Amino acid sequence: MYQEQTVDNFAQWRQLVSNAFVPLETTTDIHDQFRATIAGQQFNEIALLKVQAPQHSVMRTQDQIDREDKSYYKLNLQLAGQGFLAQYGRSATLRPGDLALYDTGEPYTLEFDEDFSTLVLMFPKDGLGIPAADIKQLAAVRLAGEQRLARAISPFVAELGQQLPELSSPLGARLAQNVVDLMTTFLADELYQGHAPVDEQTKLLAEVRDFIDQQLPNPELSPAVIAAAHFMSVRSLHKLFSETGSTVSEWIRSRRLERCRQDLADPLLAHLPVGAIGARWGLSDAAHFSRSFRSAYNCSPSAYRATGVTTAA
Repeated sequence: MYQEQTVDNFAQWRQLVSNAFVPLETTTDIHDQFRATIAGQQFNEIALLKVQAPQHSVMRTQDQIDREDKSYYKLNLQLAGQGFLAQYGRSATLRPGDLALYDTGEPYTLEFDEDFSTLVLMFPKDGLGIPAADIKQLAAVRLAGEQRLARAISPFVAELGQQLPELSSPLGARLAQNVVDLMTTFLADELYQGHAPVDEQTKLLAEVRDFIDQQLPNPELSPAVIAAAHFMSVRSLHKLFSETGSTVSEWIRSRRLERCRQDLADPLLAHLPVGAIGARWGLSDAAHFSRSFRSAYNCSPSAYRATGVTTAA
């Protein structure tokens, strides 16, 4: 449901911004006539919110992180004004049209030294399907609005921000997931073509992961199938994954479960039985699917479909 909240003083803003996102520390030189607005929608575990406010700073502290059981990625699209983002010892200056990613599970600072407007997409960290170690390379990096994919994505996301009041139907939830999927493509392109050093192993790992995503519905997908498709031995495939913190089988399982989670959250797929959702992504044993989903997200597939919320960290 679309909600818009406006406050007229900074004390109210401090509470509002923490309730809308995650607990945050905020400071400003303006206290009396601080008029600011947060407007947007929550689509299951994806939030798309537009923030309009005067000059102030936002900080996510380690103490606040330690008290939370979940963390998210946040993607900012700067609409007006200028912002400064710092995380992992890096900083980025954000101008209108720029995108920037950051992790609520690590300390960060956002500073705005003038009136500004920004669109914030907040979503579960496992929604990207890109390893956290890779995403870390792009946190607090200015993803300029003039870059090739940003030229297409930024206007699309900005237009969704304009249409937020009308996105209450099941179409809104699907569009929110589409935005996350677009971000996955954009960030993967940045990683493997832009900011990250690209060696042959990195390229091969990216190709293998892309192949796995394409083949997730195949219940016969296995390390042997993947290795054969890439003209390598199973041993070489396992070695390729050995430094990622995940085995091949673990990666396949996590990607399948994430796809199932997305489908369970999609109102347009509410007619499909839970077991059919699992089978749709190669998990044809309904009991095994249910156990695996509970292990990953601390709730059953049916409970997640009913609430749209997991309790996984």
